[in-house]
Amino acid sequence: MNAWQQLNHHGSLHHGGRLRAAATRFAIPLENWLDLSTGINANGWPVRTPPASSWVRLPEEEDELNTVANRYYGTEFLLPVAGSQAAIQALPQLRAPSHVSVLSPGYAEHVHAWKHNHHTVSAVTPEQIDIVLPNTDVLIIIHPNNPTGEVFSITQLLNWHAQLALRGGWLIVDEAFIDATPALSIASHTAKPGLIVLRSLGKFFGLAGARVGFVCAQPQLLMTLNNLLGPWTVSTPARWMAIQALQDKNWQEKARQRLLQDSQRLHSLLSQHHFPPHGGSAFFQWVCSAKASDVFEKLAAQGILTRLFSEPSSLRFGLPATEADWQRLDKALAQI
Repeated sequence: MNAWQQLNHHGSLHHGGRLRAAATRFAIPLENWLDLSTGINANGWPVRTPPASSWVRLPEEEDELNTVANRYYGTEFLLPVAGSQAAIQALPQLRAPSHVSVLSPGYAEHVHAWKHNHHTVSAVTPEQIDIVLPNTDVLIIIHPNNPTGEVFSITQLLNWHAQLALRGGWLIVDEAFIDATPALSIASHTAKPGLIVLRSLGKFFGLAGARVGFVCAQPQLLMTLNNLLGPWTVSTPARWMAIQALQDKNWQEKARQRLLQDSQRLHSLLSQHHFPPHGGSAFFQWVCSAKASDVFEKLAAQGILTRLFSEPSSLRFGLPATEADWQRLDKALAQI
């Protein structure tokens, strides 16, 4: 375990974005860092100031949020939640102990939440899904996968769902990174029993701090989940901002184009410096290397924070925000 892993070994899961911890660990002032560790769109939706009245009113479910979100996601039914993380932690409480298969490598909070609620959890590779499915009650897919970028056809996802639904099983699809490639989304099919899709404003819209997410599923499941979470899970100012962002089609179209172009640029840049990515999405590139920990340390020593994975040994690079950031990453890679 290296120094950075020791720093983060405190009983909770480590995620990207722990910039203050990095600043302390590497003795570099906070403002001097280039943070590429999160996969969040650094050129996010231009935040507008919510009306002053939104701060003195409790959230009202009768506002436009559900209507606007249903239109954006192409769904019939959804539930706003405090980021998809709230749903990840709550959904395991809605089932009796089950056999759960989670795509691996993947976002670790899924495994953590289901294990915490006394389910039997297995990590599965894409190639193993068809083999384990007959003995699986809940299949969890991160789509595109984080950090590998793996994607599946809607036909494949619906086939897995159909097999699970026959015996009361669930397919949960975490679409946190899908907004730049909306044609890959399965959200429009969530009227089917046992199909649950998680969406978030954190990555594409760059609104991670607002804590706004959505669960798309059948009404009965959403009612049960809503009763568990309780009232006012998303603040009034956050609801207001979500409504504005989800309706801003002009910004969305330009953002998708930029993300896809920048992701390809990052792929090329890493390849030029002998770090060819093994996978990626519109938001990040993923590099497998036995020397990942060493590369992480050398970049961090230059004030560039990436996301380090130990299993498999790999790094995830988010997208630089400005031309100056691109040049800084280029020069740092050249020195390794």
